[in-house]
Amino acid sequence: MEFSTTSKPIPASGISPESPQKYVEEISQLPKEKGWRGLQELFLYKNFWLYPVFLEGALHARDHFQAQPTDIFLCSSMKTGTTWLKALSFAIATRGHLPSDDGSDMTTVSLRTAVPHDCIPFLEFNEYSTAVTGSEIPLFASHLPYTCLPKSIIDSDCKIAYICRDPKDTFVSMWFFLRKFVAGKNSTDVESFSSIDEAFELFCKGLSSHGPYWKHILGYWEASKRRPEKILFLKYEDLVEDTQLWVKKLAEFFGCPFSAEEEREGVVERVVKECSFESLRNLEVNRSGKHEKRGRAIENSAYFRKGVVGDWRNHLTDEMGKKIDVIMEEKLMGSGFTF
Repeated sequence: MEFSTTSKPIPASGISPESPQKYVEEISQLPKEKGWRGLQELFLYKNFWLYPVFLEGALHARDHFQAQPTDIFLCSSMKTGTTWLKALSFAIATRGHLPSDDGSDMTTVSLRTAVPHDCIPFLEFNEYSTAVTGSEIPLFASHLPYTCLPKSIIDSDCKIAYICRDPKDTFVSMWFFLRKFVAGKNSTDVESFSSIDEAFELFCKGLSSHGPYWKHILGYWEASKRRPEKILFLKYEDLVEDTQLWVKKLAEFFGCPFSAEEEREGVVERVVKECSFESLRNLEVNRSGKHEKRGRAIENSAYFRKGVVGDWRNHLTDEMGKKIDVIMEEKLMGSGFTF
């Protein structure tokens, strides 16, 4: 299957110069909490806590984004495997243009020359009208909870692949990432950032980016039960355990399954190898490059800290781990979903 359709926002002429200020004013009327020290205040939108940097884009997409039936969205909460899912999905969709071992036959945008986040546009950053890809593929990404997605996405026949991760590893990864983000803005700011103990207590109360985390998971889980043909639900831990299996499932879900010939020629294994944590982390662009969104820059290496299952044990006590497990079990009770 060759992808050739991309979504289009409402024409720019329909967006007034007052729009940004309109969203700032709308956000200012929402309930808010301080959240993690060193970051912006969190605002409550449709029962989820979001930072203004994401919320402004979410409101803009709500008003202007028009999903197409061929669109594919990669959705996730923060630090649950988004970078890896983007890399795998981009490689699957552009596998006819995968670079050879000597680096030839590369598309305009390649995982060897761009961080995965620059290969697939984020809905919240209004990148859908200016996306740059090696070939026109309808891949988009979002951290938004299911109920916060634009109505056109929920109502259309476009597809959603959602990934979640053990909440303990998710929290630890989020803390390190946001701490590095704060340090990147001003080296002295990191001293004022929430300690891991402080952030942990807030996370357990649901006060985190796009939180509560359990509600984020439940939204997509329940939607996947209602519309399994539209939403593919996967766990980071399952993807780690059998990457080839899930790469084939993703390709089939996207509508571009691997042919018998491709499987014989080892294309699946090649995609997995190209997108492995070690392969991506060791690329020059991810070792020394920087990623910028709305004037905020962070080193690409921040997206490749460890990626291992169970790293939380190196940073949280057993009691802290048990506390999160008890909360998640209580919040997910009756849903049919467990970690």
